Amino acid sequence: MKWVDKLKNKIQSWLQIQPAYASTIIINEDLDYKGNAIKNRIWYRGDSYELDQLYKQIPGRRDSFWAAVPSTNMNIRKIHTGLPSIIVDTLADIVLDDLNDFGFINAADEDLWMDVADENKFNKLLERALKEVLYIGDGAFKISFDPEMSELPILEFFSGEKIDIKYKRGRLDKIVFKSECESGGKMYILHEIYGRGYVDYVLKNQNGDEIPLNTIDDTGDLARVEFADPNQMWAVPLIIYESSKWEGRGQSILDKKTDDFDALDEAWSQWMDALRAGRSKTYIPENLIPRDKENGMLIRPNAFDNRFIVTKGLFNPESGQSPKAEVIQPAIPHDSYLNTYITALDLCMQGLISPSTLGIDVKKLDNAEAQREKEKATLYSRAAIVGCLEDALPSLIETVLSAYRQWSNVGGASDAVQVDVDFGEYANPSFEAQVETVAKARTGGIMSIEAAVDELYGDSKDPQWKTEEVDRLKQEQGIAEMMEPAVGNEIVEDVPTNPEPVVTTDAGL
Repeated sequence: MKWVDKLKNKIQSWLQIQPAYASTIIINEDLDYKGNAIKNRIWYRGDSYELDQLYKQIPGRRDSFWAAVPSTNMNIRKIHTGLPSIIVDTLADIVLDDLNDFGFINAADEDLWMDVADENKFNKLLERALKEVLYIGDGAFKISFDPEMSELPILEFFSGEKIDIKYKRGRLDKIVFKSECESGGKMYILHEIYGRGYVDYVLKNQNGDEIPLNTIDDTGDLARVEFADPNQMWAVPLIIYESSKWEGRGQSILDKKTDDFDALDEAWSQWMDALRAGRSKTYIPENLIPRDKENGMLIRPNAFDNRFIVTKGLFNPESGQSPKAEVIQPAIPHDSYLNTYITALDLCMQGLISPSTLGIDVKKLDNAEAQREKEKATLYSRAAIVGCLEDALPSLIETVLSAYRQWSNVGGASDAVQVDVDFGEYANPSFEAQVETVAKARTGGIMSIEAAVDELYGDSKDPQWKTEEVDRLKQEQGIAEMMEPAVGNEIVEDVPTNPEPVVTTDAGL
């Protein structure tokens, strides 16, 4: 055996790897789901005074900009840019603007839903619901009936901090809606439990203890209701993104961006503070400062219009110079502040929305292809929202109409309700750019008139209008449709595809 092999054997015998001992890692969350939802709501409200109060009460956020406390007599102006609410509102608007009419198979279902949507102001309700789901994380629609108010279903939306979603073996089991009730100067919490096949009610006091429903007048008449269909639930949840922290709950688009928003506000506030501190300063000798006519005291400068600094101005006989006012303008590093602001802004929008969607100038000379590339982040976010609404809205409409049938005994509760939800296109930043793209394809001879009309208008126009538009374009362009070829002056009709063979006989044989 060579000495190299002996050395390898010795090294092998010395190397002993021991497995690691099992260890426990404990992570403390600073907020629960409800607290996190409240934090996101404050960010959406966009009030700097409320943000300052919020972060000073969160234990784990002492190092953030909004939780910082300045030294004595060193005030800091904290400015909020309002970007979170702008992102949420813009995403909701570009989705709902493309929502077309609902398509029903049954005309009676369509008429009933139009009445329900009209009375409940469904468009406004859906807009509020979508915005709250985006910045809270989730929510749920609740269907109820109150003959004193209306004969039609009452549709309400509860945001995520006012509901509990319960699952059983990975499937939705029940949704608990929480609402505050006041009676006799005390606050109570009403839990409306919407489960599969039933609706139940529980009243709790401020300590969380269950008390009888007849404790207060508002809940005295409530009682458990059971449905004939054990699988029917008069509530529909709305979740766009699944949460990675709380299983079964939704995730806000602001959850992983609050630190970035905090940094953006700090960068902008620092820039504005530097501008304020970098204003031109006027040094005026004391004997040149105007005095009050009544008491002869020096007039104090105003912080914004005539700020100056008092100096001891004496005549210098050697130089022969008299005291005079001197203006000094500090240098402000605008480029550094601008780069910091742009970087923080990019991090806030990364993965959520494109700058051009928010109206941020990203080179006005970009062509249509470049604009589409910059809109991709918006397209991805929009696709996720549209995919959720395409599942949730038909389910909501079906549940509302089925609940009304069961409540009013009109038709069978199990009658199927078929409805389609259709969204328009958002593939290009503007209609002009889309026209330019389609025109190039038509000029190149790779797109027909029918395809061009369909690509331009998408689902915003019905098929009949598109057919009429194609006919108009063909007439304007002088395209005539030819008749089918004919034999002689007569059109051959009903010619069999496979004619039977004709048998002829010779008469002379």
